[in-house]
Amino acid sequence: MAKLITLIYGMISYIIFFVTFLYSIGFVGNLIVPKSIDSGLEETTILYAIIINLILLSIFALQHSIMARPAFKRWWTRFIPAAIERSTYVLLSSLALILLFWLWQPISTVIWSVESSVGKIILNILFWAGWLIVLLSTFMINHFDLFGLRQVYLKFKEREYVNLGFKTPWLYRYVRHPIMTGFIIAFWATPHMTTGHLLFSVVTTLYILVALQFEEHDLIQYFGDEYRNYKKKVSMIFPMK
Repeated sequence: MAKLITLIYGMISYIIFFVTFLYSIGFVGNLIVPKSIDSGLEETTILYAIIINLILLSIFALQHSIMARPAFKRWWTRFIPAAIERSTYVLLSSLALILLFWLWQPISTVIWSVESSVGKIILNILFWAGWLIVLLSTFMINHFDLFGLRQVYLKFKEREYVNLGFKTPWLYRYVRHPIMTGFIIAFWATPHMTTGHLLFSVVTTLYILVALQFEEHDLIQYFGDEYRNYKKKVSMIFPMK
């Protein structure tokens, strides 16, 4: 029964993540979803909106980074089964994003607006390409391990979890973090940039650049010279080597 509950928990966490991921596309792109980055009435001052939005972004950033650190994982798995550690991380990340979507304060002042039909097409292609890069990159390194499903499945089958090891498939041969490359492209590629969207793009980009320093430190600690050599040969976010 415990194994079955673990499996169900992992599956529910994944479903919540995937729905949140799809909503993220609509939120950033102002597409279909009931509440997007620019939708809603501006019922507060710009300063108040900026403060609220920074708090929401900080909640996600702190949760996403602190829970990803090996020291936190070692402490955390003293209280929860190791098999659901990743699923719990994914679930809480999704809930932090849902909170952000719900409480986000739009700031509609226009920074730029591309009127050219060709320009709009190019930016929309880049927007969708960014999200496609994100999704494809997760499958290149094992999508189901990254989001906790492999861990709960192995627990259900009473098989030991084995780390997948270090590998650099396809896009990982050109940049070390193609998932983040995709996010940055998707966040910035818009024909209509408002102040609220700009705030989101700037803060998330800065967060990515800072968070990757901690992640790379952990990767070097875990993989040693193998990752150090990889780091020397391959650029971090955009291919420049």
